[in-house]
Amino acid sequence: MHFTGTTDEYIELRELNATNASVLNEPFENGLRIIWNSGDHMEFRIDGSLITLGRDQLIFLTEHYQVEVVHVEACRFVRFNRPFFCVVDRDSEVGCKGILFFGAHELPVLSIAQAEQEKFDILWRMFSLEMQSSDGLQMEMLQMMLRRLLILCTRLYKEQGKLGSLQFDGVNIVRDFNFLVETHFRSIHNVAAYAELLHRSPKTLANLFAQLGKRTPLKVIQDRIMVEARRLIRYSDRPMKEIADKLGFEDVQTFSRFFKTQEGIAPTEFRASGSLANPSGSPVYQGP
Repeated sequence: MHFTGTTDEYIELRELNATNASVLNEPFENGLRIIWNSGDHMEFRIDGSLITLGRDQLIFLTEHYQVEVVHVEACRFVRFNRPFFCVVDRDSEVGCKGILFFGAHELPVLSIAQAEQEKFDILWRMFSLEMQSSDGLQMEMLQMMLRRLLILCTRLYKEQGKLGSLQFDGVNIVRDFNFLVETHFRSIHNVAAYAELLHRSPKTLANLFAQLGKRTPLKVIQDRIMVEARRLIRYSDRPMKEIADKLGFEDVQTFSRFFKTQEGIAPTEFRASGSLANPSGSPVYQGP
């Protein structure tokens, strides 16, 4: 089921299984995706990293991630584009610049607790029914349903992750930092420049990320560059010099040194081997 508005707004809800799960592999330009595993076990690769989800776990993806299905029994799938939901004034924790899509510094995965199960199931049924409506209020209702789903998921994510330990201002700074990295990683590679854009000091950013106990701000930047580098090397035949230019490196030698430091092998070796190994790059989540 999908809805298309008069100015290219788009949202789609689908129940998937092994026979039609290939839709997960499709690129979705300028859009965001939610994958909700409703089966016992689900596996797929995201930018080459193996992801395993248990029953009633959800993962949230921007358009920048390449998905390859490995094993799907049943899942619920939502995808929507920015014209549908991501207007400029919707800069909140549940917007497209929100915690679930850009506020997390690793792929956000959450589990629906038993106490919350009925709430999520009812919302999905209402969402599905509204997709079948055809009156002039349908788009507004669908936006409300999506916002409700994102609110429920954001609450769970904050409860289940360390992000909830930050004060509200701290959450916003982390969210804005990650959004800026997503926007500028091809041209800005240093923390100080992002700190200046945020009107904060590099030390403030370092302290906030230290509270999360995860990667440093510099590592966030480097990992985002590496996600794109692996994708371009693996899924295109572009020359290394062109890839280096695209990712903002002054020359191919500097890019090659950076890639080898992060990945352990040179970019030419990575392409030749077809390697998916990534011991220190893209976050990998293994569910129960």
